Amino acid sequence: MFEEIVRQAWGSLRRQPLRSCLTMTGVVWGIVAVTMLLAYGSGFRRVLMYTFDSFGHDVIICWPGTTGEQAGGERAGQKVKFEQPDLDELRATATLAKQVCPESVKFTNLAHEERSTSTAVRGVCEQYGEMRNEVAFAGRWLDSDDEINRRRVVFLGAQLKKKLFAGLPAVGEPVTIQGERFTVVGVMDRKFEQSSYFTDDDRSAWIPYSTAGDLWDIKSASVLVVEPVSGEFDAQTKAQVLSILAQRQHFSPTDKRAILFDSMAEFRPIIMGISYGLEFLLLFVGLLTLGIGGVGVMNIMLVTVNERIREIGLRRALGARRRHIRVQFLTEALAITMAGGAIGVLISVGIGAAIGTLPFLGPAYEDTSGRVDIQMHVSWEILAASVVVLVVVGILSGFVPAMRAAKLDPVEALRYE
Repeated sequence: MFEEIVRQAWGSLRRQPLRSCLTMTGVVWGIVAVTMLLAYGSGFRRVLMYTFDSFGHDVIICWPGTTGEQAGGERAGQKVKFEQPDLDELRATATLAKQVCPESVKFTNLAHEERSTSTAVRGVCEQYGEMRNEVAFAGRWLDSDDEINRRRVVFLGAQLKKKLFAGLPAVGEPVTIQGERFTVVGVMDRKFEQSSYFTDDDRSAWIPYSTAGDLWDIKSASVLVVEPVSGEFDAQTKAQVLSILAQRQHFSPTDKRAILFDSMAEFRPIIMGISYGLEFLLLFVGLLTLGIGGVGVMNIMLVTVNERIREIGLRRALGARRRHIRVQFLTEALAITMAGGAIGVLISVGIGAAIGTLPFLGPAYEDTSGRVDIQMHVSWEILAASVVVLVVVGILSGFVPAMRAAKLDPVEALRYE
């Protein structure tokens, strides 16, 4: 029965090929708009989350503050410091902290042959590279042997390497830091991040924390970098770190001024909300365009019902039920929308391939690789969403004409001239 209905629907569309094609044009334009806007929104979200996660997934930066509450006989206004015993205690008892790393920063001069610059030199532990996504493009990151043996080795950010070495290889070459000779063991891949502290990672240099202690006599860390066991425990991890340090340094565990926290997990919902909000807005605009095509399909189907009233009456007289008539006209509406949608999807894929990449953050980062630009790629997820939208529009477009056709009285329909 269903095959017969589909055959009849296809036959009725073939009887008016020009009208069917013109009706499909609106659907084609609408689905192209939906697909391309979804591709743009998806590309925008990818770049936004990529640059956000480049900083480090769910990392917490702990800044030493000044106590604002009196506790344990200590007066308010005491300066909090992150010393080695504090770090040892956190690593031993902070069960919600997956990794804890001290970071000491000093802005100083770096030089290689005739080239020199002043930037942030960061003394860090081995785990810091994994926590902050410092990926080596050439060479390697700092390891535990560098820390234990207090080696004079340095890892360079991509922009810093470019400034000191231009296009020449840097790994294995000497660099002077505060008059001391260091060997470059690695160079970071270009890093695109939305936020930073002290200075951009691309313009920074990293040395072992123990070596930094020898170089500028570290008594306390500038910050602590903490990675929770999971982003879901972000708030609990902050509270635990605050409590442990409060017990060691004799300040109130409720003192919010003693330690300040910058957390990636705290801002992630905001960034995701912005990206998904834009996607839904673009989808809404595309649906409005496709809706115009759907109205066109509905109008044509209403005209078709008026032209085929006698045919509908004859089918009813021969035993066709109301549901058969409804299904037939719904099928015709779906045939028009799906045919137009298939053409629209093919056009969208072609347009996406032709456009390729649209500028977004590339000019801001002076990057031409396209990694932080919007890729107009029509994914399978976007195609699936487009098909769902097409089916809904086809059903809505054919519903009113199908109901009108099914409600016709067979006797009156046979008398219709």
